[in-house]
Amino acid sequence: MGTTRDKIWLSQYPSGVPAEVDVHVHPSLKALLEHSCDRFASQPACSNLGATLTYAELDQHSRAFAAYLQRVLGCSKGDRIALMLPNLLQYPVALFGALRAGLTVVNVNPLYTARELEHQLRDSGATTIVVLENVAHTLEQVLPKTLIEHVITTQVGDLLPALKARLINSVVKYVKRMVPAWHIDRAVTFTQALRLGELHMLENVELGPEDVAFLQYTGGTTGVPKGVVLSHGNLVANAQQLGSWVAGRLREAEETAIIPLPLYHIYALTSWLVFAKIGSHCVLVTDPRDLPTFVKLLRESRPTAMVGVNTLYNALLDARGFAELDFSRLRLSAAGGMAVQRSVAERWKRATGVPLVEGYGLSETSPVVISNPVDIQDWTGMVGLPVPSTEVAILDDLDQELPIGEVGEICVRGPQVMKAYWKRPEETQKVFTRDGFFRTGDMGVMDERGYVRITDRKKDMIIVSGFKVFPNEIEDVAMLHPDVLEVGAIGIPNAKSGESVKLVVVKRNPALTEQALLEHCRKHLTPYKLPRVIEFRDTPLPKNPIGKILRRQLRQQLVDAPASAA
Repeated sequence: MGTTRDKIWLSQYPSGVPAEVDVHVHPSLKALLEHSCDRFASQPACSNLGATLTYAELDQHSRAFAAYLQRVLGCSKGDRIALMLPNLLQYPVALFGALRAGLTVVNVNPLYTARELEHQLRDSGATTIVVLENVAHTLEQVLPKTLIEHVITTQVGDLLPALKARLINSVVKYVKRMVPAWHIDRAVTFTQALRLGELHMLENVELGPEDVAFLQYTGGTTGVPKGVVLSHGNLVANAQQLGSWVAGRLREAEETAIIPLPLYHIYALTSWLVFAKIGSHCVLVTDPRDLPTFVKLLRESRPTAMVGVNTLYNALLDARGFAELDFSRLRLSAAGGMAVQRSVAERWKRATGVPLVEGYGLSETSPVVISNPVDIQDWTGMVGLPVPSTEVAILDDLDQELPIGEVGEICVRGPQVMKAYWKRPEETQKVFTRDGFFRTGDMGVMDERGYVRITDRKKDMIIVSGFKVFPNEIEDVAMLHPDVLEVGAIGIPNAKSGESVKLVVVKRNPALTEQALLEHCRKHLTPYKLPRVIEFRDTPLPKNPIGKILRRQLRQQLVDAPASAA
């Protein structure tokens, strides 16, 4: 029997999917998006909150924004710009504009706490930020501690028709009670930036595959958030790989794709690039947790494609009115970010007639390296086959390839794999084998057909609704509380989010309460990282000989005496 490096998976490829793709068809993301804007100018590009931008309008607005960055702010090729935005029309405009100006984009979760935001801005060296006014107060707290020189604020409705924009912006201000942007010195509004940019000519910036497009922050192999250096070549390659993978299912200029996941997440970001590459109409969902509005949007848009995570599909299936929706146009439902549960996949297939196509990837791989074929009929229990121009090997701790069917670490090599972690050469060296395979930190097995199944996570990361949560960070925050003596963070099953965080705590002060510790954590952690269960113990936590808390034993104790998520 052959080894995984014999590319045994190629025999399982659907008809028309090539073993290799041309990853150099576009020298950069700028070129890819400019090509789409030229080819599909009159087609709708993005919709949000009932408003639509055509590809021609996306080209016009992004050109103006790029000119503003260049000519007014004086930004140069390679400068970092942070985008702290949810899914609004402003996001693709700002993203494309930044890339056209030759800048490196730093995606920032708008829900970050001041501590998390400060680290990312300081570490990336970002000098410009585009931020939603609703969360500008967080930026205001850390601004003096960063290198930020230029602040561009935007309101939710800024790119909507005038009357609707005023209405929505007024409602948001009232409901969110946001901190006004003028509390931040030097702030300019997004609409002002576009108007000023229109007065200037955009200087063309030559970009190639090696130029850095994104610093995409992730915990990587430890709990310390690191910037993944993703080049234009990495993202173009993954767009080409996925484009060839779905070519038999999707058609140019004919798709309506629902993107409910935040574009600051690499999975949604690359999905948008793939759809934009073929001239699709992408419907951006700002708040997918608002299920009644989401269901209404599905009813009105009648999508042909959709991307999501297991928990989102599960929530939709239980949402009022979902069962009455018409999915006769739906051709592709893609799922990533976390494991797809069999029950969810089977219910989705019954409700829509379309299977959930599960894939696997990481921020470090732009992200997709493995996917189920789009022509599957039912849930497979596997994450799929290596995509074109990608090698996957199951290795042991000595970098030796294991026989087919044996469990080892999933390691990947391909043009979509990152170059490095930002300013962390030692961390970069740790995650690559001598012959250039990236160690994912996930354990898995490959069968004789080349299908890969995830068996466990080598690291202790917790996956909450598709987002990585690292126990080190949670424990560090909890230990900041003076009444905490010892703490261990582990993941526990959660019906809504896949997993949630559980803290096992030994008190320093017997008076410490669950509520007090939770309030402390809330000051330092994004909501999805917050513990949902806190267990206090009177005895020391299990440790190894050098005193490291053994999370594995905490998880095993959970199995022996299960606790339900709150």
